Amino acid sequence: MTEQEQYQQTLDFLFSQLPMFQRIGPAAFKKDLSNIRALCAALGQPQERFPSIHVAGTNGKGSTTHMLGAALQAAGYKVGLYTSPHYRDFRERIKVNGRYVSRRYVIDFVRQYQHLFNEIQPSFFEITVAMAFDYFAREGVDVAVIEVGLGGRLDSTNIIRPMLSVVTNISFDHMDFLGDTLPLIAAEKAGIIKEGAPVVIGETHPETAPVFLETARAKGAPIIFADQHYRAERRSVSVQFSTYNIFREDRLYLEGLQLNAHGPYQGLNLQTVLQALEWLPSDWEVTPPVLREGLSNLRRLTRLLGRWQVLKENPTILCDSAHNEAGMELAMAELAQMSFNKLHIVMGTVSDKNPEKLLRHMPVDAAYYFARPAIPRGMDAQQLREQAKEMGLMGRAYTSVRNALKAARRQAGPDDLIYVGGSIFVVAEVVPGG
Repeated sequence: MTEQEQYQQTLDFLFSQLPMFQRIGPAAFKKDLSNIRALCAALGQPQERFPSIHVAGTNGKGSTTHMLGAALQAAGYKVGLYTSPHYRDFRERIKVNGRYVSRRYVIDFVRQYQHLFNEIQPSFFEITVAMAFDYFAREGVDVAVIEVGLGGRLDSTNIIRPMLSVVTNISFDHMDFLGDTLPLIAAEKAGIIKEGAPVVIGETHPETAPVFLETARAKGAPIIFADQHYRAERRSVSVQFSTYNIFREDRLYLEGLQLNAHGPYQGLNLQTVLQALEWLPSDWEVTPPVLREGLSNLRRLTRLLGRWQVLKENPTILCDSAHNEAGMELAMAELAQMSFNKLHIVMGTVSDKNPEKLLRHMPVDAAYYFARPAIPRGMDAQQLREQAKEMGLMGRAYTSVRNALKAARRQAGPDDLIYVGGSIFVVAEVVPGG
């Protein structure tokens, strides 16, 4: 059997034998940390063998994780990145200096600890987190930037003791198990705050700030709100860069900072990243020239995918991972400022979310192409089309995301824009693999 065949067999085991939120939704969510603790104990507590930064939040945590990784990598550190979900290749979740974990390592890890999995019965996510921690320890990373998968307090990543915790923002998402008010959701995210470890909160919100302040006080953790000290103003956008002026305490701090990423939310993420880098322990230094180098080479250094990514031009095909109300509102506001002839939207979502919260922010003058993402929890395209129609959004349903995109490309003129989104899993079907 070839290595590729062994790898595929390993992935089949991971995906089919173990519950996985990405595929089946809430049923995969485990409400305690006993499995991941047992797994990591059997592995010799690998998460204790490298410094870490822990990143939570409703929106922006993936981009923030990649930006922090790029800045630290440019400063010469060996950086592990753990992110989720993946788009095309499972190995996207575990990277060191932008290189995916090897197929051989994934195969050997699953084979070596098969007996443990049979005994502990961990979820897909728990195995993947343990695999990442083990890999980072074996690779001897200088630091790992760890993105929370879901929530914070009960997330499998939450057994680390980071040198810094980061919460990007709070809005409504996964309310069925994180809570149906902003303070309840904030309380779950605040669960990553650790005794004495500094915490950076990206955005100040009157409903959630008291939750973070109280949790930090109880844990003796220094706390700061990034948006009270940093302001990122976008000055221009090109195909490759978004260019910002950065103000610190209302004084120009970095002029013409080029970010190799796009999207309406990246300015907020930049503010959070700058504050986080400032709040690292004093022996960690990322100078302004190094920061510029890291952020201008973000995609090359970290292989960031799926966030406001231009796939083709003439017509422009743009995909983005906004999948909740706050993210979609920002994305549609950004589209409204762009120059194009006609807007085409290829859209799908998952069945355990209320699509009206996305649809209410979408323009009535666009042409819609509805599709079900190719996962078990994908929402039926015809059902989505009917709900959209009730809100004045007109389009057709297609048998797959690829067919929907093909139809949009047939209909679009060279000066039109095709936006592909609504769900990370829709984007996963159109981004380039590898």
